[in-house]
Amino acid sequence: MVKVFVDGSAGTTGLRIYERLETLGGIEIIRLPEEKRKDISSRKAAINESDFSFLCLPDDAAREAVAMVENPNTAIIDTSTAHRVSFGWAYGFPELSAAHYDAIASSKRVAVPGCHAGGFIALVYPLVKAGVIKKDALLSAFSLTGYSGGGKKMISAYGDADRPTLYGAPRQYALTQTHKHLPEMTKISGLDNAPAFCPIVADFYSGMEVTVPLFASDIRGTAEDIKEIYKSTYKGGLVKYDDSADDDGFLSAVAMAGRDDMKVGVYGNGERILLVSRFDNLGKGASGAALQCLNIMRGANMTDGLVTGE
Repeated sequence: MVKVFVDGSAGTTGLRIYERLETLGGIEIIRLPEEKRKDISSRKAAINESDFSFLCLPDDAAREAVAMVENPNTAIIDTSTAHRVSFGWAYGFPELSAAHYDAIASSKRVAVPGCHAGGFIALVYPLVKAGVIKKDALLSAFSLTGYSGGGKKMISAYGDADRPTLYGAPRQYALTQTHKHLPEMTKISGLDNAPAFCPIVADFYSGMEVTVPLFASDIRGTAEDIKEIYKSTYKGGLVKYDDSADDDGFLSAVAMAGRDDMKVGVYGNGERILLVSRFDNLGKGASGAALQCLNIMRGANMTDGLVTGE
């Protein structure tokens, strides 16, 4: 029996992880009573009693939780931004390469990708690796996301009957170009420069669509080359190549809502190319990815407890 603790279980990601854990066999969930949920000594005891602890916490609290670990056998799966580019931490995106999968399987410290970042990296990493996109490329990206990505505060704001009228239309944010996902988007993709990134939150609960536009003249290869790279890279796991569109040629950001997998596609023409990933910001973008990492670390099927289109 594997003992699992979720530190930060009351948040959106933590609750989703709990839901998935409860469907798995061979798992004993360590639970703290509500009055002990934020008690440092109780949390420390639970972390060190566990085989695996999920951290669903703000960055500073996640760092504090890691400092509490005294049991060398306790593995940490961190869903915060705190350790995604830290030395000694495996990056929790096993589909990128066999090396990424093996690092997750053998590590006691795994950082779960950010939602926007995961969609961007799925598109860009294989192309930088193949030399189609140069490491010093100046890229841009925009991302449509459901409001659940903003956590309890944003979920409450969007659900308020007296919410501002402006909430009814898509809203762009991170206008200073200092979004917290930029370091991992840059480092994990193998880029020298951070992309110009435009995240947009809209009036739907969950779902995500990340787009990276390219000029054909700026890359080494063609759209057909990119398609073949995606097909050969994403042959297993939760990421699949799929260039189909929704009805009438539209791409909906909610198409993958409620699922834990991801689709990547290539669109455009001979001059301008659009790379697009679609997934659920709470699935492959958060709790689904976290549980996938747990499955790999404990030697189980990586899709156990997850919802996919297969």
